[in-house]
Amino acid sequence: MARLGGEHELVEKQVTTSGDRIQDRPLSEVGGKGLFVKEIEEALLDGSADFAVHSIKDVPAVLPEKLHIACIPSREDPRDVLVSPKYGTLEKLPKGATLGTSSLRRAVALLALRPDLKVVPIRGNVDTRLRKVDAGEADAIVLARAGLVRLGLEARATQVLEPDVSLPAVGQGALGIEARIADANVAAALAPLHDLETATCVAAERGVMAALEGDCKTPLAAYARRVGDVMELAAFIAEPDGTKMRRARERTPWPNEKDAAAFGREIGMRLK
Repeated sequence: MARLGGEHELVEKQVTTSGDRIQDRPLSEVGGKGLFVKEIEEALLDGSADFAVHSIKDVPAVLPEKLHIACIPSREDPRDVLVSPKYGTLEKLPKGATLGTSSLRRAVALLALRPDLKVVPIRGNVDTRLRKVDAGEADAIVLARAGLVRLGLEARATQVLEPDVSLPAVGQGALGIEARIADANVAAALAPLHDLETATCVAAERGVMAALEGDCKTPLAAYARRVGDVMELAAFIAEPDGTKMRRARERTPWPNEKDAAAFGREIGMRLK
């Protein structure tokens, strides 16, 4: 891994999290996205791991006091995609078709456009969910395009859903590399991987999440992007049943990470 500062021998430590083990219930019923990081953070805290690579959309707004996000690499495509081998697009799904997702955010966003669809819960890794839609357990499923790209499966997407259709989750498409705050050597080694623009956008999105105390029991989305010399931040939140949806879309001169987080918190407070 030559891009890490200096010469380093990397040894992968396999950690199976509660989120990986519990596949028969929606995350909102069993403790939220934090289930994907808890055991990994324990490995950092006990010293058996030096850093951890997360999908940052799975990382809660508040971290254990001895840990921090040391590095955020360049973001992959943050958009959602539809996979529907038979029908192809959201528009072509017949009335009453089944849409597989366990994400309240995705369900609320797509039902706002197609209230006639029937949402069915679907869990498992990407391969498992693809097998389920291929087997006809749902007429379509919704996935993050970033996950398909990283697995070389981007061709499985039958429609890319633009943010105006399905606003991405906080941090979707971005990785967050977590480490111990006191470990300066690890921070220095990770520094070459840090992408400032991605980190600034993610800071704004996580600011929204922090202000709204968001978790996967809440349909919440936030997506920041650079437009010339400004940041555009779009966000929404709704009740779990999709009612009382509040939306915001604001611009600000391109900020640093600290100011981006404050901008996100400000937008989040307006949506309360």
